[in-house]
Amino acid sequence: MTERKKVIMFQDFWDQYDNLAIHTNKGIEFLDKYANFIRDRLAIETEYAAKLRRLVKNYQPKKKEEEDNEFTSWQAFRKVLNEISDLAGQREVVAESLQLQIIQGITLLSKTLREERKKCLSNGTYLQQNLTTQLASLERAKRNYEKAYRDSEKAVENYKKADMDLNLSRAEVERYKNIMTAKIQQSDDAKNEYANQLQKTNNLQQQHYQELLPEVFNRLQELDEKRTRGIREFIIEAANVESNVAPIIGRCLEGIIKAGEAINEREDSYKVIERFKSGFDIPLDIPFEDLSKQDALDSSQDSHYNHTVQSSHLTVKGTISANKLKKRVGIFNIFGSNKNSLTADGQKEDFSDLPPNQRRKKLQAKIGELQQKIHLETAARDGLMKMKVVYEANSSLGNPMTVEGQLNESEHKLEKLKIDLKKYQGYLEKANQIPMANNSPQANRNTMNNGHRSSRHSNGSTEDNNYDGDFQQDDGGSLSRSDSEDNVAQIQNGHNNNNNGSASPESGLGTSHTSLPGSGQGSANENAMGEETFYESELEPLQPLGTCRALYPFEATSEGSIPMNEGEELQVIEIDQGDGWTRVRRMNNTNGWDEGFVPTSYIDCTLYS
Repeated sequence: MTERKKVIMFQDFWDQYDNLAIHTNKGIEFLDKYANFIRDRLAIETEYAAKLRRLVKNYQPKKKEEEDNEFTSWQAFRKVLNEISDLAGQREVVAESLQLQIIQGITLLSKTLREERKKCLSNGTYLQQNLTTQLASLERAKRNYEKAYRDSEKAVENYKKADMDLNLSRAEVERYKNIMTAKIQQSDDAKNEYANQLQKTNNLQQQHYQELLPEVFNRLQELDEKRTRGIREFIIEAANVESNVAPIIGRCLEGIIKAGEAINEREDSYKVIERFKSGFDIPLDIPFEDLSKQDALDSSQDSHYNHTVQSSHLTVKGTISANKLKKRVGIFNIFGSNKNSLTADGQKEDFSDLPPNQRRKKLQAKIGELQQKIHLETAARDGLMKMKVVYEANSSLGNPMTVEGQLNESEHKLEKLKIDLKKYQGYLEKANQIPMANNSPQANRNTMNNGHRSSRHSNGSTEDNNYDGDFQQDDGGSLSRSDSEDNVAQIQNGHNNNNNGSASPESGLGTSHTSLPGSGQGSANENAMGEETFYESELEPLQPLGTCRALYPFEATSEGSIPMNEGEELQVIEIDQGDGWTRVRRMNNTNGWDEGFVPTSYIDCTLYS
């Protein structure tokens, strides 16, 4: 059936060789045009992914906004940013797949079709030239035959005239006869040559139109059908590239919906209350002042009382405005007293300028931060000690004295951190001993000692009579986080600081975390006790923090990552540090285990308590 179709096509197009050549060329140009379309779409996908990532980067919470992360709306927004980042990654996957599967395939197919078409057209041109040459030879043989035949007829006519002319001699008549005979022979030879060329031409023409040229046409037809079939496959493959990422994109959209549903307005309200609660008691009723009794007081007592009322009124304003009023301490801090050093954000070291409740929260957060730093520094010290033991056991690995300086520096840091921790624990103990009522504005209003007044401000500190009556307002009142959120944030920051020397697998520089000494990993007992312990020469593996299940299959394309199959159970040995990768472990029967990084969005983690 196929051969019959090809024959029918040749019978229809036997004289359309040039048009068929033009059509095949236009078909290949259309294939190149589709390739340009895919390239432009690839550029759009790449630009879209880049703009999404730039959008996520621009709207990442700033450092000054980190204190708002405890609100469910802010947490939902951060999750939305993470999901948008994952969406950008999927658009990059689409662009990469279009480049590898479609663009390269079209480029290879177009090159192959052009080469095959060039061979077909060269063969067809050669066949056409052969047929044209043979037709020219036939035309020349025919012209020679026609000329020889006319010459022979003229020679016969001349001989007949000479034979009938009685005035001519016998020899003259014989000459005309010989000329006639020669011309007749030449005519016969030209006739035979013409017949031979005609036979050759007919044979060549029959072979040309029945065998040679149909074969060229068939190859051109196959070439054009191959091109059409390739476009069909490429269009379907481009759609499959999009559909392959559709489930992950759907998961991202589901994550955005869940993030929106997780917003709890009542919980955010409670957190606002917890953040701005000062801990002061509500002011009591203002007592009635009998002016008739004031007549008995002297002018000095009058002035003293009025000044006390004014100080109490300002203290009330400072209480309600949540530490937005601060007393000036003199010009350039020369004539004022500054008994406590200030932190980087302008607050006192013991946070005594904050309301009682806020002060306790700040001190608890600072203690948690110092405890985490002690934990990490202890782990680093223990790691250096372990490294020193390994070097002493095997000198080829390194010189133990090179670790001595690092050990001394670590010991100094640890000692300083313990001193700071003890200091802030003392601050917290003092803050807990101060009664709430003593810091209330009502108590401040009624504070009088032996005829000398003392103005107590919202920070609970007592000022002497060097009050200058001038206040300044600070509109940037600090907002503290809840204890648990603050401690978690400090732990994460400390962990990130400890891993500054590691590279993430996303950069393709290998594994970003190891169990080498100083990496911040260690047992809880070693870190808590801080004792010097000797270890074996081999390093112990990291303890798992939980388990995870693979939501999607993942192929490890960069050094430091490991592949996983959908539904596979793995151990979590290091949580995501904010770069989108989680370190996991797979147990096997050959090496014992394999460790590496996998995308956090590809797994569902269950951490131990």
